Amino acid sequence: MNTMRMIRIALAAVAAVLSVAAVEPHPDWTGHVTQTPTGSHLLGNPAARVKLAEYVSYTCPHCAHFNQASEGPLKVAYVAEGKVSVEVRHLVRDPIDLAAALLANCGDQTRFFERHNAFMASQDQWLDKVFKASPAQRQAWSAGPLPQRLRGIAAAAGFYDIMARFEYGRPQVDRCLADETMSQRLMGQTKAAIADGVQGTPSFSINGQLDDSVHDWDGLRALLDAKL
Repeated sequence: MNTMRMIRIALAAVAAVLSVAAVEPHPDWTGHVTQTPTGSHLLGNPAARVKLAEYVSYTCPHCAHFNQASEGPLKVAYVAEGKVSVEVRHLVRDPIDLAAALLANCGDQTRFFERHNAFMASQDQWLDKVFKASPAQRQAWSAGPLPQRLRGIAAAAGFYDIMARFEYGRPQVDRCLADETMSQRLMGQTKAAIADGVQGTPSFSINGQLDDSVHDWDGLRALLDAKL
C-alpha cells in the first residue's frame, strides 16, 4: 500500500469519526412540558407520531391505578424517544376533584406532571381523610363562597402538606384555590370532554379519536403499539 493511499484511508476514517461526533444527541422528551391553548398540559414531543390524551379525575380510583401502572413504562418506552406525547385533560367531577386540579395546575407549569403524579400517587391517603371528615366539615364544603369551601377541603384532605413538598406556603395555596380563571379553564376542559363523548375516567384519545374500549394500562399499551 503506497503512502498516498494510506493517507486517504486515514483521512476518510477521521472524517467518519467527526461526522458521527457532529450528530446531535437524541433529546429525552420526558422533561419537555408544554401547555395547549385550552390550558391542558402535554408531556413529550409535540410532533410525536402518536398523540395520546388522557381524560382524568383526581377523585377517580381507576385514574390513580392507571397513573401508577403507566407512569414508568409510558415515559421510558414511549415518551422518552419522542414517539408518543401525553396530554392530561381534566374532567372535574366534584369540589374535591376541583381543589386537587387547581393545585396540580398551581404555579410553575413545567412542573405540572410532578404535582399531578403526587396527587395521584397519594390518592388513597387523602381520600381516606376525606371519607373520615366530620358531618360539620362536609356541610362546610357545600356552603359559602367557593374559595372558602375549597380551603376547607384542602385542609381536611392534607393538600397543604402535599403542596409543601413543592415549597408552596399556605398563602400561595390559598391563592391558587381562589383562582377563578383557572376554575373556569378546568370547567371548560370538563365541558369539552363531555362534548367529546367521554363518559368515564380514565378515558383515552389517540390522534384525536376517542377510544372507550380500554381504561387500563395493559389495554392502552396494546393500542399504542398498534399505532407505532
